Amino acid sequence: MFYATLKTIHLLSVIVWIGGMVFAQFFLRPAVARLEVPDRVRLMHDVLGRFFNAVLVAAGLALASGVWMMGRIARQTLQSGIKVSMPLEWIVMALLGVVMLGIFGYIRVSLYPSLTRAVTAAAWPAAGAALARIRTWVMVNLVIGVVIVAVTLLGASS
Repeated sequence: MFYATLKTIHLLSVIVWIGGMVFAQFFLRPAVARLEVPDRVRLMHDVLGRFFNAVLVAAGLALASGVWMMGRIARQTLQSGIKVSMPLEWIVMALLGVVMLGIFGYIRVSLYPSLTRAVTAAAWPAAGAALARIRTWVMVNLVIGVVIVAVTLLGASS
């Protein structure tokens, strides 16, 4: 039951993170394109701020639950006297997940504060440039996230 709970937390965290990136990239951004620049940038800033706070929680839960599940499997395997051998898809998931965390950290600690400063100063060209950089890195993370899901599901089905 505990493992199932961890797996559920892990999966729901990933859904929030990847789903939020899909929503922001493919639905929100095109919809706000009709707004005037100051309104569009302020809205995106506010939405991204809330989303990045949610991702902070989701990423932390995904990391903690993932490490706990892998550690639990490794411990149980060792206790049964079998050599520990993690499936390749788990290794890919873990490594690419850490890359995603690093990219998110860069967005949250460097790019988003640049956007905040530009919005506060009403420097709309700088804010637009910051949004473009954020959008690029969010897209990179989205692609990595989709690769993780595909590798994990394809590996689990074999």
